[in-house]
Amino acid sequence: MAISSGNSSFKNHFLGKKGQSVGIVRSMNYKIPGPFELESGKTLYGVRIEYEVYGKMNADKSNVILICHALTGDAHAAGFHQGDRKPGWWDVVIGPNKAFDTEKYCVICSNILGGCKGSTGPSSIDPETGKIYGISFPVITIGDMVNAQKKLVDYLGIKQLFAVAGGSMGGMQVLQWTVSYPDMVKKAIAIATTASTTPQQIAFGAIGRKAITDDPKWNGGDYYGKKIPSQGLALARMIGHITYLSDASMQKKFGRLQRDKDAACTTVSSGNLSSTLGTSGTSGSTGTTLSELSPELSHEFAPNFQVESYLNYQGDNFTKRFDANSYLYITKAVDYFDLAKNGSLIEGFSGVSAKCLVISISSDWLYPPYQSQEIVSALTANGVDARYEEIRSQYGHDAFLLEEGQLSYLLRSFLSEVLVSDVMNRKFYTVSRDETIEHASRLMVKECVSHLPVISEDGKLEGIVTSWDITKAVACKINELDEIITRNVKYVYEDERIEHASSIIEKHSISALPVIDSDHRVIGIVTSESISALFGKYD
Repeated sequence: MAISSGNSSFKNHFLGKKGQSVGIVRSMNYKIPGPFELESGKTLYGVRIEYEVYGKMNADKSNVILICHALTGDAHAAGFHQGDRKPGWWDVVIGPNKAFDTEKYCVICSNILGGCKGSTGPSSIDPETGKIYGISFPVITIGDMVNAQKKLVDYLGIKQLFAVAGGSMGGMQVLQWTVSYPDMVKKAIAIATTASTTPQQIAFGAIGRKAITDDPKWNGGDYYGKKIPSQGLALARMIGHITYLSDASMQKKFGRLQRDKDAACTTVSSGNLSSTLGTSGTSGSTGTTLSELSPELSHEFAPNFQVESYLNYQGDNFTKRFDANSYLYITKAVDYFDLAKNGSLIEGFSGVSAKCLVISISSDWLYPPYQSQEIVSALTANGVDARYEEIRSQYGHDAFLLEEGQLSYLLRSFLSEVLVSDVMNRKFYTVSRDETIEHASRLMVKECVSHLPVISEDGKLEGIVTSWDITKAVACKINELDEIITRNVKYVYEDERIEHASSIIEKHSISALPVIDSDHRVIGIVTSESISALFGKYD
């Protein structure tokens, strides 16, 4: 019957060239003119914001995506600085043909106010005294961080951000943007985060801060030019890092493996954990386990287990790149974060207008999925177009940095509005109910299809016939097609999200859905195979 031309939109969205690096990048620094007032009422002068830009703005600067980093991140989100061996912290999703496609979008990431990577913070010089701020730096909030970002965005001449995205504390900034500047944000992507910091989250921050302030070398925050409180800062990082993992990921990565004093210890201390532990958590011939051997029990308290060496490495390495006072101020800002108004998150989100994607991670116990679900519930209660998604992962909180496949799919589908029309096959075959089973069977074999929509004379959907129906008909010696048609047909519209089609296919254990228009005419077909290709591209 009727055959129409195919649609290449699906390939354009998902089956293009492999993602590329943005290459060598450089950081830039913007100085906010005049005074910068904080939510506390205090004022800072000469505030500087470090930032990086990937891709180019279009003529009306409507393609800009702002990336907000997590607790100890920085502006270097993608590409390489000259001489670096490692790319930016979210390079897996930023670049040409990646989720944040820099051939389509202009991506900006800035270091937060209070940080120590080029933006003004406790380790900066106070222009009024000519000395390092230290703990004379005023208390800051997530709102202050976002207000500083807004100054940068204004300076760049951007009237509205196409999207704001971030994970963990970066997700808090995303939500703050939607509340503080609702007209500035078209789309918001908040990952593995919360709208109100919980007592448990505050407790972990408090322990980390106490580890720093109890280090004698912290010296009341006045350690610049002296020995830094490395022991306290390393311990704070070790505590924090545990919360970024999960029991399952630690079991898989380390198990009860013990250090090999000659080989594994050396490798771990070099920071190349993957070569020692491998991707499956084994250590080849160098690792030992308590279940395999009966090692001598030592009365020394030096690290015996691989997980201990790993945490020690993480802590020690952290002290080389981060300022202890910044850690104090930023974790305190996280503690203060609460978007509820009068105790109601619904009221707190009452002015939000951005379209929102909220993503949780199944194994995240620092910011559990229920907190993301609460965000979506409060947003939808305000009539906001908000979608909840969950990344299935054993990696814990850090999965938003690691699960490239699932994350890329969710980001692409949200940013690009992937609809049934993008995936459906417009080249399809149909039959009418007065045709024979033999005709339908021959058509299926010839065109290698397993589903044939049954249509009326004016092209409206009346039912569907599958290869399984044909097989049953032959076995039961049925000749008339009308006798085997399934009339209670599940279908979708072309402007519906592909996730909706996928859920119908999964729920009803079917492998294809007719796509119809507003007049109930068949205009295409979407199959489980095409949807699997969509998901499988990023597995």
